[in-house]
Amino acid sequence: MATRKLKTSRRNKAQREPVRFVRAPEAAQHDSLPLRSGALPTHSHVQGAPAQRALPPLAAGDDQLLYLDAGSGLAGDMLLAALIDLGVPERLVTTGLAGLALTGYTTHVRPALRSGIAAKRFEVLVTKRQPSRDHATIVKLIQGAKTLSEGARAIALAAFARLADAEAQIHGTTPDKVHFHEVGAVDSIVDIVGAAIAFDHMHALGVRIVCSPLPMGRGFTRSAHGVIPLPAPATVLCLAGVPTYDAGSEGEFVTPTGACLVATVADAFTGWPAFHPERVGFGAGTKEFPDRANVLRVVLGKQASAPETSHDAQQTSHVVIEANVDDMSPEIAAYALSRALEAGALDAWSIAIGMKKSRPGLTLSALAPRENFAEVARMLLSETTTLGVRYYGVDRIERPRSIHTVTTRFGEIAVKVAAGDDLPETVAPEFEDCRRAAIRHSASIREVYAAALSAYRTKQADKQASPSH
Repeated sequence: MATRKLKTSRRNKAQREPVRFVRAPEAAQHDSLPLRSGALPTHSHVQGAPAQRALPPLAAGDDQLLYLDAGSGLAGDMLLAALIDLGVPERLVTTGLAGLALTGYTTHVRPALRSGIAAKRFEVLVTKRQPSRDHATIVKLIQGAKTLSEGARAIALAAFARLADAEAQIHGTTPDKVHFHEVGAVDSIVDIVGAAIAFDHMHALGVRIVCSPLPMGRGFTRSAHGVIPLPAPATVLCLAGVPTYDAGSEGEFVTPTGACLVATVADAFTGWPAFHPERVGFGAGTKEFPDRANVLRVVLGKQASAPETSHDAQQTSHVVIEANVDDMSPEIAAYALSRALEAGALDAWSIAIGMKKSRPGLTLSALAPRENFAEVARMLLSETTTLGVRYYGVDRIERPRSIHTVTTRFGEIAVKVAAGDDLPETVAPEFEDCRRAAIRHSASIREVYAAALSAYRTKQADKQASPSH
């Protein structure tokens, strides 16, 4: 299932007042974990860490990309801490949070060290007992906060809606009846709404947000409902359609708050993108992992354009990227081609070849629009064993095409039609529609294909016979 992508309105850059930035203190981690005792002090130096330096304010600009490098996972507070460390003004966040009808808590941004990396932690200190809250109550809190921009409000509501859908599915109820426990606590509400404010600030600067695939830990943890497996059930459902992988360790690497936020705001999920890094922020988690620094790294930079080639790829509409490999299994090759398609390739294929020393091998090829060349090339380098790729520019002659929907006894089927250029009409039912219909009705896919073609021809014949023609 594809992830939902939230579109938020971006404020007019000319009307936005310049923001003064003072580098602030630091951020928290996984939702249900207590704050560590002996927190680092808030003065400008941390023992063993470099002095905190003032950064210039973030600025609007074209082709800006924010990469969420989540090799150690992420949580709502880690996202917020990393964005503040990057340069989102802490005052902007606290001012927005002040409009929530919540009491009995304070927030602190403090320095933290993780494996020698100077980061920030965002802490929510609860000063009085808090009630658990249902989804409707949280929606009213967010809608009633006059200090929130429309963009921040939309992100926060969408993130909680995604979480409510997940919890409803887990507990066999409807989203309006979902009663949050851990995520209804004040710290989780503040983490999600605070991160929404920070992401809206990035949107206002014209920044595109991309996230790495996410590591999934294993084991068990205790919740209000008892012992549950890791990754938490709500985390898995919030990440429907998002690429994940085995972290190779026990523990909670991605929390429900982090999952619902990143699935809401990320425009894409991919390995390290082709861009020019300019600024970096680190958000620290609560736990110390033995095999990795528990930090979320966010990197802001300029998106890279595809370089020119000896084949003048910049002067053509498309680029073919290829690699020869003789040490990959067919399963990995198929996965690499699917990842190339996710990175923006229009087509991807493999050809069996004979390589040097008479070794059987494969040529892996991908056809990409020129603007997607760099990301597709990097994906092939990342997901295959090749040490390099070759590429050359190509142009295409494309027939006029359109998509029609026809109704059959198997349901509605999309049909792709090429016509209108004085060449014979080509009609092709969409394979995925036919496959799903065949499975749903226990029919052969050839029957579904035939029914779709027949329905299209009947529809066209009726159209030609109508009085308007």
